[in-house]
Amino acid sequence: MSITTTMNIEIKHGRVIDPANGIDAVQDVYIADGHIAAIGKAPAGFRAEHVIDATGLIVTPGLVDLSARLREPGYEYKATLESELDAAVAGGVTSLLCPPDTDPVLDEPGLVEMLVHRARLLNQSHVYPLGALTVGLKGKELTEMAELTEAGCVGFAQAEEPVQDTTVLMRAMQYASTFGYTVWLRPQDPYLGRGGVAHAGPLASRLGLSGVPVTSETVALHTIFELMRSTGARVHICRISSAAGIALVRTARAEGLPVTCDVSAHHIHLTDNDIGFFDPNARITPPLRSQRDRDAIRAALLDGTIDAICSDHTPLDEEEKLLPFGEASPGATGLELLLSLALKWVEEGESSGASLGGAIARITCDAARIAGIEAGSLSVGSVADVCVFDPAVRWKVVPAALRSQGKHTPFLGYELSGQVKHTIVSGRHAFSR
Repeated sequence: MSITTTMNIEIKHGRVIDPANGIDAVQDVYIADGHIAAIGKAPAGFRAEHVIDATGLIVTPGLVDLSARLREPGYEYKATLESELDAAVAGGVTSLLCPPDTDPVLDEPGLVEMLVHRARLLNQSHVYPLGALTVGLKGKELTEMAELTEAGCVGFAQAEEPVQDTTVLMRAMQYASTFGYTVWLRPQDPYLGRGGVAHAGPLASRLGLSGVPVTSETVALHTIFELMRSTGARVHICRISSAAGIALVRTARAEGLPVTCDVSAHHIHLTDNDIGFFDPNARITPPLRSQRDRDAIRAALLDGTIDAICSDHTPLDEEEKLLPFGEASPGATGLELLLSLALKWVEEGESSGASLGGAIARITCDAARIAGIEAGSLSVGSVADVCVFDPAVRWKVVPAALRSQGKHTPFLGYELSGQVKHTIVSGRHAFSR
């Protein structure tokens, strides 16, 4: 069921987990005029037009995903806005950021405005574009960041294209610092590991796969942090993947540098051993690394060094994955797995301190803070973006279970916990199972 207009909604008897406001209790939630009207006790004169019985269910803010490729414009044969936003609400994701590596690249205000307008017409999740840091992502000429911000961009990124000329990167960071913009960078040296397809380690050597060394990440981080010191820019590190990289982020933060970072849900659980017999579904970027790196990621999520978990949703068509591992396109679908993979981290990490509230924070309020958007909480008066899920339901990851046009994920065949039952976006009942 999907209701396209706002209405007065009462969500009753659910366990409300709202880390932004320190709430974890069985309470009722009241929605009116597209906003959170009250939690606990109904506001005066409130009459529900629609009631959701959330007995045994968990009620959280709508999820915020910091990296979801929607494939428009230019790659509609891989996925469409319609298919991916449908997948988003089915996964409880009500706000998402999309990288600029579309075709054409999101480096002009008109393209950004068109994307934002198309997303609004679909009346599903909120879409926040990241604009290109350099024209065409070529790393040579800066984009008009002020105009792109006016068009709807919430930050500036290079997606998977590193800036080879550090002078250009320094100027971009100087400009961003002047106007208070956040620069989103995935740390990868332009040359170390170029053309690599797997983590540079014993497994890649045995399989005969070209490797991407951890130094590709750490060298890039050293450069980024030096430029932050000289420019004062605020930087978000996208998809940290190694223990050594995490150590550098921890040191930079202790120094007081304005840096945040995220990790993909894949890297919380998988290692390079999950490549198995050259499974192309496990070909992702950055590559799956060693168990030591995976363990460091989990520890960094616990201590707050890693601020957020993202899906790194990258839908691909069948032909791009039906190839030998080294030739397959990197990427995996993830919007509908984000919640369940966060819950899996809690299940496997409770003995070391992982908590449900902490996991929910990493995919709601913490992610919203990084993006600089008003989302990720159930504060009274805030826009009513809500996810209601059943933590006890187990579901099997199979292509037929995914609404995304992309069906490829290294978690195919896994049985995961947590199924979204209802998603409310701006007070609209956007999804119901």
